[in-house]
Amino acid sequence: MELRVSLLREGARLPSRAHDGDAGLDLRAAEAATIGPGERGDVGTAIAVEIPPRHAGLVLPRSGLAARHGIALVNSPGLIDSGYRGEVRVLLLNTDRERSFEVHPGDRIAQLLVTPLIDAEPVEVVELAASTRAERGFGSSGR
Repeated sequence: MELRVSLLREGARLPSRAHDGDAGLDLRAAEAATIGPGERGDVGTAIAVEIPPRHAGLVLPRSGLAARHGIALVNSPGLIDSGYRGEVRVLLLNTDRERSFEVHPGDRIAQLLVTPLIDAEPVEVVELAASTRAERGFGSSGR
């Protein structure tokens, strides 16, 4: 499948995979930012994407940034609908309580996963089908 990408400014880079077979395409910062401890940062990528019809783009965190620096995404995953044509921006959250995080142009700050959609049509019912899990939620399966 082809993913059409528009580079919006000088220095913008196409999303790319670090390794063959990787699911996500790395998104790179197009601007510098400093995100203080516990703060959020809105970082532009200087790209716009044309997500194919009946697909969605999911902006996901990078595990290395989370593990090494405590960087998460505020709205993880971020959703890019197929009709959106604006700049892809990444909402980073610095969960470190002591250190600021520096973003430099060209840094890999998130990843984009393009996935097909199934048109689920909500239908009101009186009762849902039984399951073995039932209503057991958060933590119900143990450690």
